[in-house]
Amino acid sequence: MTRDDAFLDGRLVLRQPARGYRAGADAVMLAAACPARAGERVLELGCGAGVALFCLGARVPGLDLTGLERQPGMADLARQNAAATGIAARIVAGDLSAMPTALRAETFDHVIANPPFFGPGTRAPDDSRAEARHEETPLETWIDAGLRRLRPGGWLVLIHRAEALDRILSALPGRAGATAILPLAARRGRDAGRVIVAARKGARGPLRLLAPFVLHEGAAHEGDGEDLTPAAQAVLRHGAALNIIHP
Repeated sequence: MTRDDAFLDGRLVLRQPARGYRAGADAVMLAAACPARAGERVLELGCGAGVALFCLGARVPGLDLTGLERQPGMADLARQNAAATGIAARIVAGDLSAMPTALRAETFDHVIANPPFFGPGTRAPDDSRAEARHEETPLETWIDAGLRRLRPGGWLVLIHRAEALDRILSALPGRAGATAILPLAARRGRDAGRVIVAARKGARGPLRLLAPFVLHEGAAHEGDGEDLTPAAQAVLRHGAALNIIHP
């Protein structure tokens, strides 16, 4: 069973599972952080139903989009969403730890990913939700797979829990640099719960730790109204880019 979810203030309506894992704001933020330009090639690892991929395609027309998804049912939903939105994307069913032959022969200008956040342990009762949220393939394998698919000078962009930042950074030396880290905080004064990390293959530029991006106004949520900051509204509602890399 599926349901239709609206993104970018209703500009995109995408089909996702009614039960189990559904992509949300993290996928939109990931798409906003990808510095792709028209005519470039983008690969999303673990694309699910394609939320990040199609949010990126809506912001930057003319991209060559590819998604890799391990769960056949989710890959089918991504193909349906491509047809429904009119945003062309090739969806490949396969496992990034055993990269499909067709993709092993290709390189991309950008690779994006929202790897599972939670380590081994208690799993969600729904198998698809557990597979999407719990780390079965090590994070380091996701990073390795992304870097292998990048052309020299291409950008790897990840969103993950802040506590995984040390693992992400330790997987990059000697392979990617000019790294930018954008902490995402729910509210001002709170620790960042997420980070977006962008690193350029083969680059040797300095690491940059950016000012936190704050999602919500006020110290706590009060009432039923939306309390996104203007910056968060620009990204999540209006499809603005997160310009976190140097030109």
